[in-house]
Amino acid sequence: MQHSFAFGPQINENAVLFRLWAPLSEHVLVRIEQRGEWAMRPRQDGWHVAEVNDAQIGDRYKFVLADGFAVPDPASRFQPEDVHGPSELIDPMFEWRTLGWKGRRWEEIVIYELHVGAFTEAGTFLSAIEKLDHLQRLGITAIQLMPLADFRGRYGWGYDGVLPYAPDSSYGRPEHLKMLVDAAHEHGICVFLDVVYNHFGPDGNYLPRYAPIFGDRHESVWGKGLNYDGEDSRFVRDFVIENAIYWLSEFRIDGLRLDAVHAMKDDSDPHILLELAERVRSAFPERQIHLIVENEDNESALLARGEDGKPRHFTAQWNDDIHHALHVAATGETFGYYQDYADWRPRLSRALAEGFAFQGEHMEYRGESRGSPSVGLPPSAFISFIQNHDQIGNRARGDRMISSHPIEAIKAIAAIYLLSPQTPMLFMGEEWGAADPFPFFCDFDEELNAKIRRGRKEELKRLPGFEGEDASDPTAEATFRSAKLRWDKMNENPAIGDYYGQLLKLRHQMVVPLLADARGCLATYDQDASLIRVRWQMASASLHLAANLSNTPVVLKNPIEGQAFFSSDSMANNSIGPWGVVWSLS
Repeated sequence: MQHSFAFGPQINENAVLFRLWAPLSEHVLVRIEQRGEWAMRPRQDGWHVAEVNDAQIGDRYKFVLADGFAVPDPASRFQPEDVHGPSELIDPMFEWRTLGWKGRRWEEIVIYELHVGAFTEAGTFLSAIEKLDHLQRLGITAIQLMPLADFRGRYGWGYDGVLPYAPDSSYGRPEHLKMLVDAAHEHGICVFLDVVYNHFGPDGNYLPRYAPIFGDRHESVWGKGLNYDGEDSRFVRDFVIENAIYWLSEFRIDGLRLDAVHAMKDDSDPHILLELAERVRSAFPERQIHLIVENEDNESALLARGEDGKPRHFTAQWNDDIHHALHVAATGETFGYYQDYADWRPRLSRALAEGFAFQGEHMEYRGESRGSPSVGLPPSAFISFIQNHDQIGNRARGDRMISSHPIEAIKAIAAIYLLSPQTPMLFMGEEWGAADPFPFFCDFDEELNAKIRRGRKEELKRLPGFEGEDASDPTAEATFRSAKLRWDKMNENPAIGDYYGQLLKLRHQMVVPLLADARGCLATYDQDASLIRVRWQMASASLHLAANLSNTPVVLKNPIEGQAFFSSDSMANNSIGPWGVVWSLS
C-alpha cells in the first residue's frame, strides 16, 4: 500500500512540489543549489508551497525564510552534509526482493538491540548486513535499531535527532537502510526502529524559527514540551504521526519503539500516543506491526488487549523492573535507583508473574508512587532484558556486568529472562559475553561539548557506577570507538555463545508454542526458602521456574513440578545449587 505524506517534497513525473509549514514566516523561497530560487505561495493555514519543474533527484535545497535565514527541510529525506547543510531530493523508488513479507507474530519475537555505528567496525547499514547470518543462527527474530533521525556530528546515540525523516548520513544513504531491511527480511528477521517524539536535540533544530513546534503548557527535562495540545497543535501531531507511518511505509520497518513516552505531555483527547497508535494500525491492516513503549510511569492502560487478545494500542513495554531486580540479584549493587530493588526477591517474583514490580506502591529512592495494576496483561506485553543501551551507557564507564561479576550469576539471570514468557531482548554482543563498554557518546561543537561534559558528570553522580572523576568523556572520539563491538573476540568465550544458543533454541521449541493463547494467563509466585518460584498457567500447559540466585545451595521444600526442559548443572539430592535455574512444563 502506498502512503502519501503532507510533509517533505512530493516528487511527481515532471515536477517536484516543495512544501514547508512555516506560519511564523511571511514568505519563503526554495533555493536549489546550482539551479536558482523560487518563491513559495503562502496559504492561510501556514503552509508555503512551490512546484518546480527544473528540480531533479539528487538536487540539494534549502528554504529561505523572510529574514533571509536558510534552513533545511524539517522533513528532509537525507542530509549529506549533516543537520546544518542542504537537504537532498531522494528517489523513493526501490526494488524490494521481499515483496511478500508481512512480518512475524509477536509471540515469535526475540529482539536484538544494536547501535548501527558501533555494531561493526565500519558502522554502516551495509556492514550490518554481513552479521545477519550470525543473528539468524542465534535465533534472533527482530533487530531494534537505536534512533536514526539525523543528529549533529560524526557519532551519537541518536536521541538528539533534529530531522526525524532523514536517516543519519554517518550510517549510509536511505537506500542502504532499505537494503538492510530487505536483507533482514530475507533472513526472517523483523526490523524495529527506536524513535524519539518527546524532544528535539540541542543543535540543528530550526523549527522554532518558523513554526510553533513547542508550547508553553508543558515542560520537560529538555525544556519546553512539544506542542501536542495547544494552538496549531494539529500540524505538530501530524508531523509526528506521519513520521511513524513514513518509517513503516517507506522503509518497510516492522515496528517502532517510542522513547520515553512519559515525557510526551498532552492534555487533549485523544492523547497523542493513542492517536498515533490508532492511525498506525489502521494504515497497515495487512501487516504485523508492533509498537513498543518506554514508559517510566508504568501505565498498564497503554498495553490493554481487546477481546481478540490483540493490542488495542501498544504491543509491549520495556520492563525496567525485571532488569533492576535481576541486576541487583546478580551484582549486589543497591546504589542509585537500584535502592528500590534491594529486596529483590519479591520484586523479581512479581515482575515475572505480573509484569510490573511496582503497581502503585511508593518507591523510596524515586520519592513517589509508580505504576498501575498489570496482573491481567499477558506476559508478552512486557519486554525483559539484562542489558540495553541505557542500563550500560548510564554508568560512568559504560561497563557491562560481565567485566566485573561472576559468569555463573550472569548465566543464571540470562536463563531466567530468555526462557520467561515475557518477550526477551538482547543487547549487541551480549550473546558471546562481549566485555566491550557502551558509554554515552556525542559530537557537537566545542561550546556545547563542554556543557555536555559538565552536565554528564553531574548527572552520573546519582546513577550507578559513578566513582569520582573517572567517567568517560562523552565527546571524545575514543569514547565512541571504545563502544565498537570486537567481532574478532566473538569466539574467545564459546561457553557463553553455546549457552545463549541453547537457551534461544529451547525458547523457540518449548516456550513460544505456549504464548499464542496466553492472553492473560494466571501466574503465581512464592518463595521456597530463598528460591524464586513462579508458575504460569497457559491455555495448554503450565510453565514453572525455580531459581536459586545465591552462592549457597538451597534444599527444596516442594519438588519441581512437571518435566524439566532446562536445568543448570547444580541440582542434586533434592536441592538446587548456587545460581541454579530449573524450567519445567506440566
